[in-house]
Amino acid sequence: APAWLRRLCGHLLSERLLRPGGVQAVVRGVLEGTDGGAGTEAAALDWRKCDAVGKILAACPQQCLSLEDYYSQVCPQILDLLHIQDKAAARQFQRVATTTLLAMAREQPRLAERHLLQPLLAPLRRCSEAAELALEDLAAGAVLVPEAELGSCVEDVLKVYVVGNDSSSLLLGSLQSVLGVVFSLYSFAKQNVSYLRSPCQDILLWFLEKAEREQSLAVLEGLARLSSHVPTLHPRCQLRVGSEGGAAIVVEETISDCSSDEDEALYQKISSEQCHVESLVELLSHCQKSGLAGDFFIHCLKELTQVAAEDEAAPNPAVEPGGSLLELEQYQARQGRKLLVLQLVAALCEGVSDTVFTDIVQVQEFVAAVLHRACAHPARGPGAAAEAQTLAMAMGLVAAVLGGAVQLQSSDFVVLKRLVPLLEELSRTYPEPLTQELASDLRIAICTHGACSPSTVGAAADGVLGRKPGMGAPSPAGVPGGAPSPPSPWHGHGSPSAHRERSEERSTRHEPGASGASPAPHADSPAPAGLQELLVSAYDPQPPSRAAALRHLASLVTQRDPEAIRLQEKLLQVFLENVQHEDAFVYLSAIQGVALLSSEYPERILPVLLARYECPAQGTEDAAAAVTRMKLGEVLMRVTRALGDMVFQHREPLIRAFLRGARDPDSALRASSLSNLGELCQHLGFQLGSIIQEITCCVTAIARTDPEAEVRRAAVHVVVLLLRGLSEKVTEVLRDVLRDLYRLLKHVATAERDGATVLHAQLALEELDTAVRRVLFPPPTLEKKIVVLP
Repeated sequence: APAWLRRLCGHLLSERLLRPGGVQAVVRGVLEGTDGGAGTEAAALDWRKCDAVGKILAACPQQCLSLEDYYSQVCPQILDLLHIQDKAAARQFQRVATTTLLAMAREQPRLAERHLLQPLLAPLRRCSEAAELALEDLAAGAVLVPEAELGSCVEDVLKVYVVGNDSSSLLLGSLQSVLGVVFSLYSFAKQNVSYLRSPCQDILLWFLEKAEREQSLAVLEGLARLSSHVPTLHPRCQLRVGSEGGAAIVVEETISDCSSDEDEALYQKISSEQCHVESLVELLSHCQKSGLAGDFFIHCLKELTQVAAEDEAAPNPAVEPGGSLLELEQYQARQGRKLLVLQLVAALCEGVSDTVFTDIVQVQEFVAAVLHRACAHPARGPGAAAEAQTLAMAMGLVAAVLGGAVQLQSSDFVVLKRLVPLLEELSRTYPEPLTQELASDLRIAICTHGACSPSTVGAAADGVLGRKPGMGAPSPAGVPGGAPSPPSPWHGHGSPSAHRERSEERSTRHEPGASGASPAPHADSPAPAGLQELLVSAYDPQPPSRAAALRHLASLVTQRDPEAIRLQEKLLQVFLENVQHEDAFVYLSAIQGVALLSSEYPERILPVLLARYECPAQGTEDAAAAVTRMKLGEVLMRVTRALGDMVFQHREPLIRAFLRGARDPDSALRASSLSNLGELCQHLGFQLGSIIQEITCCVTAIARTDPEAEVRRAAVHVVVLLLRGLSEKVTEVLRDVLRDLYRLLKHVATAERDGATVLHAQLALEELDTAVRRVLFPPPTLEKKIVVLP
């Protein structure tokens, strides 16, 4: 076009842009005629147009007086583009808004932060502990951030930061200032039914992935409340469930002087901290491939060592006479930090899998942290056993790496040589002789690049890798991969002869299980010595030793050990008795053992489990029987997942057992049985057959008449899982009951009082609507046909 025409068009465009509503008018005019990009070429053209419009909006026109004036007029309109309700044009407008915002942030970071990022993040910053707003002047219960505003803010942050995917320092820095509030919202949404959980998780994971590793670790430390790098939610702010599935932020009510209110506040504080740590661990479980979870785990171990050193160096002002109030407060702060670090390390050990370490450098740093702690604070006092087991795990890990668990290169030995000074110091100063010997042998193996590997190193590697050099004699470092082995000499339990004497003493005492159902196996059992020792340890009064023995027995089942196969009935009896144990580590280990045994030999084990599930043991209380049956239900579901398509031949007894459990007087067991039934139906899919009629009648009756909300919620959830499992086969498999299920869901959605149950019903209706639309309006397909004419 001629130059005069371009100048005139630019002048008219800029003049219209500066008017009220001008941004939206310009965007609509430029994008007119595009449909959002149906095909590949159309999508590329649409993207180029959106990018061009973004560049136009980011450039200040010549007739504008100043950049400040232009940004103050245009930026609020750009943020309004993120909230377009028209579904046909919403994607294009959001793309233009994101492109414009990122271009402005690159060209004018100071103005973009003032006019775009700060208004965008204003609802989150308003409730941050760094906010300048005087919350004390607000009345208790006042709504600080309404539900609609908070939900819109989180969605806008997701569109701009995560979808825009520009990891500039300005964007990362601005987002870091509100990450504490986003994490509190994520933890809150994880405990409740809320659509905010997924976007909050995506925002947090995007930041942790895009930021530098040091910055990510500092943010994680702030989210764990170990530092003040990340401003958290204001202490007087409280999250409440919204009526539309979101959340609102209100001013917390002050606690009265009543002791019951103080107890309730303390309980809520402890529960909130526990949920906070669990949410952080779940977030880290998504960061294992990048190595961030392993780095943070090592950071927490180093922090634990530092806190313990400070705690030993500082005197206790509560015991020291003449201590000031300031010293007492500092001591309490140190103790609180130590407890928080301990809680975090324990949660990471339990919640993050064994793939947390992704390279040899992380393994070296982890082992170095443990060895440094062992050298600085040798295991003494009541926590000596736990310290010794942690040290055994770390040294066994090094032995496994040297023993062939990882294909080592010469550069890997350079990394491992950083452990040599610590191993040398441990071999000289540690009080346990066998640990000194293993540390010295590991040092020799590292220095010789594995050419000289003493027998103790091989034994420790066998323990970690699950190899079986000989079960008759205890290995000097028998540390299985998932948990510590039964008490061994170098775990601080004395000499081998003393260990055997204690094993014989336990076998003659007949230590009962948690329920006292039957005695432990006798020493004159036909089992070999090593397996017999494990069976005896499975009834040890100490939960760690008992759980370790159960996990070792489960590993023998996985390896198809001949003696374990021969004694599978005795192993099943041991596992089932330990399922009733009150300690979570013990009964979860027993559940894992029963599930492994059942998945290996389902024809023999499943009938026994189903009989126990339907008819609990006589002489037990109703509450204890219900808890045991719920644990057995978890076993059955693990077996179902392990069997896969082979579960079809066990379909009828499993469904019958869960249907009977759905009529139990205990509401928790009814809900658990329905949850198991739903997952089983999801696995079976089109193999349900005529039994779907019974399931539909049961679910309908419970969803309409059960007095407990959690049971009605579980009944509707069965329908959700059923529809989700069938997917495109819904109309084919459920053709006889589809109308009944639809009526049930509509009744629940309109008449149910429990919000979570209504949400489940709405999810099921959406699944059903999608499936039926897919059948009635299949997507058009182009077919190429070749016809041969006669």
